Amino acid sequence: LTGMTKEVQQKLIDDHFLFKEGDRFLQAANACRYWPSGRGIYHNDNKTFLVWCNEEDHLRLISMQMGGDLGQVYRRLVSAVNDIEKRIPFSHDARLGFLPFCPTNLGPTVRASVHIKLPKLSADLFSVHRWITPSHMC
Repeated sequence: LTGMTKEVQQKLIDDHFLFKEGDRFLQAANACRYWPSGRGIYHNDNKTFLVWCNEEDHLRLISMQMGGDLGQVYRRLVSAVNDIEKRIPFSHDARLGFLPFCPTNLGPTVRASVHIKLPKLSADLFSVHRWITPSHMC
């Protein structure tokens, strides 16, 4: 991140790709020492695959794209993980699973998110609230 121009930095911010310095918990664990040295962001030309280096964990692999082809997103991620693991073995414990820097990611170290647009949702917020309350979604 240290050699990044302001223009590139702003573009990455606009694309929601640039990560920020850690919170007080990461700072207390010395995870942000020498910020921003030793950190980086790499992405493919299509910006559907990113690698964050030394953000919170040593590597964070992100596969994403617009549209609904979750299979392609998953296959891209699995392919990258397999390629990286051929060259750099990931730390693994038989009892705890994969060993990341942050203990909240301990185990499989996988998170999945799906962002969807529901433009007509706000037309009837009462019905939405009635639906999500029993499901404990709010």
